[in-house]
Amino acid sequence: MFVVFFTAATIIWFSYDKNKYGLATADGVIDLQARFPQYGSLLEFIPHLHLVDTLPPSAKQANYSFDEIAFLPVITEPKKIICAGVNYRDKNAAGDEKPSNPVLFIRFADSQTGHLAPLLKPERSNEFDYEGEMALVMGRGGRNIPEQEALHYVAGYSCYMDGSVRDWQHACFTGGKNWPATGGFGPWLVTADAIPDPQNLNITTRLNGQTVQQDNTGSMLYSIAELIAYISTFSALSPGDVILTGTPGGIGKKRTPPLFMQPGDRVEVEIEQIGCLMNTVYSDAALAR
Repeated sequence: MFVVFFTAATIIWFSYDKNKYGLATADGVIDLQARFPQYGSLLEFIPHLHLVDTLPPSAKQANYSFDEIAFLPVITEPKKIICAGVNYRDKNAAGDEKPSNPVLFIRFADSQTGHLAPLLKPERSNEFDYEGEMALVMGRGGRNIPEQEALHYVAGYSCYMDGSVRDWQHACFTGGKNWPATGGFGPWLVTADAIPDPQNLNITTRLNGQTVQQDNTGSMLYSIAELIAYISTFSALSPGDVILTGTPGGIGKKRTPPLFMQPGDRVEVEIEQIGCLMNTVYSDAALAR
């Protein structure tokens, strides 16, 4: 049985007087938590997104302007953040050859930061690299999800800056992917029904206004549906779990000369039909003082 979510919506997890989830509109943010107080977070609300359809017209007035709120990572505390590496044709060292299995690694939830929030460059690193990615959030859980049904399990899509500390990526990715506030996630969740073909979206990363990555999600070696099917074979997926789908070519480490992010830099990830995630880079040492 498939889950049909609801009329296209843009869902946001934010902070005002406390952390709340809401509906982003052209005029600002509608406080959904005030309408559905039985769900204490966006993570809890994810399986019930269809309730947005029940809002009467009188409840569709914005409660906050975007200037009044602080954006939080779309899902602050998912049970899992599973990331695909080497998943775009241009980035794969073997050219267009598809690896025999997806390359996967784990990012910890407490390594994330929200839209417009500081992205922290570790003082102990000289190689803080950018990786613009599309993230998906699971809307329902399951094991052994069939590939042909996998997209029906997705709640929605967002932008992700998978900030990578290259000089701490040794035998595996873990040490370079989990420093505090290195994973930008936002600005919001665009529900899956608003994106009929997630494998045909332009994705662009800009550093200080200069385009450094540009591709289309159709260049993925393993599609979104394939990733969900593969991951759910060995691990049950839950509502709110996050899957990062890989980054296009153009990363700083592979440039000549290399190009890494520095304090004061502005990095953006823009994905067609989703939005633009923006972060400014700060030194973690400066904020710790």
